[in-house]
Amino acid sequence: MSENNKAILETANAAIAQGNNEGFLSFCADDTHWTFVGDKTLKGKEAVRQWMATTYIEPPNFMVANLIAEGDFVTALGDITMKDEDEKAADYSYCDIWRFRGGKIVELRAFVIKTEVKDETSGSSTRADSMR
Repeated sequence: MSENNKAILETANAAIAQGNNEGFLSFCADDTHWTFVGDKTLKGKEAVRQWMATTYIEPPNFMVANLIAEGDFVTALGDITMKDEDEKAADYSYCDIWRFRGGKIVELRAFVIKTEVKDETSGSSTRADSMR
């Protein structure tokens, strides 16, 4: 079952990358519950749809480093680039913990941080990936 859930998540994420939010939502249960730790909670597919409409104006660019499946859970660890509130590309690192029921996404706990590193000598911020 865990490998099936992993394949479902990969297919759903591919839909988002193509700008097909409804394709992604077809993999979500009507009572899906998403928690962005330290930020907001979305209850129900319609709340997720509305969030996606304002957040994914342009499809985000995902880079999944690890996708780990066990039982009803799939954990994704990686980086994402998407437009921020100023319409500028912003980089984030994330750890998403997805829970499945009957082949549908029923829960997400997302830990997301903007990846900026403060330069202590100049006081300015730089993107973390430019430090690599």
